[in-house]
Amino acid sequence: MRLKDLHQKTEHELNGLLAEKREKLRELNFDIHLKQSKNVRDVRKLKRDIARILTILKVKLS
Repeated sequence: MRLKDLHQKTEHELNGLLAEKREKLRELNFDIHLKQSKNVRDVRKLKRDIARILTILKVKLS
């Protein structure tokens, strides 16, 4: 997800997106542990997206 796109979203949209990304991360971790998926790089990408969203939310709330 592009940083510019994230800055244009409202807090409500960011919270929804954050919940969605966390759910995807949970499912991906579950699939990796069950050896159903080998996309380990997607975990890194999702974690970075979550961190970006949290950072933007923190700035908007300040």
